[in-house]
Amino acid sequence: MLIVGINGSPKKEGNTAFLVREGLAAAAAAGAETALIHISEAMADQKNPYCTQCSSPCQGACSRNNRLGEAYDLLRRADGLLLGSPVYFGSVSAQLKAFWDKGRILRKEKALYNVIGAGVAVGGSRFGGQETTLKALFDMMLIQGMMIVGDGFGEADCGHQGGCGQAPAVNDEFAIQRVRLTGRRLAEVAAATTNLRR
Repeated sequence: MLIVGINGSPKKEGNTAFLVREGLAAAAAAGAETALIHISEAMADQKNPYCTQCSSPCQGACSRNNRLGEAYDLLRRADGLLLGSPVYFGSVSAQLKAFWDKGRILRKEKALYNVIGAGVAVGGSRFGGQETTLKALFDMMLIQGMMIVGDGFGEADCGHQGGCGQAPAVNDEFAIQRVRLTGRRLAEVAAATTNLRR
């Protein structure tokens, strides 16, 4: 079972990356293999960082023999995704949106169909748009046919949507706890639904 974290921040060592790593560590402790994609690396060699819908249906030209293609190949193997973004004007980062928009080929292939998804969002203040950013992450995953979970534990705020952090995330104990629960839940549900993806 493979759980892939996606750091949707342009910073490889920032708040979003920190919380995504915490979630992946919890998934690993639950028995999953994990991997981390940094958007800044996956998009580094793109001549045009934005999808221009150069073909319809998508032929995946922008992800052939490059870093983006390597990242998408990892997603094709995933049983679960922990999608993380900083809050930029109440929504996801442009870098993450560009990466996801170019993933039209994954939708054509149904590569993420029935993959389990969860979200992490980090804002500059306690109520800084984290939940609206999570909702945008959920919409992005739903359009790929993914199934979404929150942390889901009755003894720890059952029904919570996912990891919401405040910068600096390393000092946000509540966010660290939430994202660990989210990572554990992601691994558990991915393990229980493996037959849906094979």
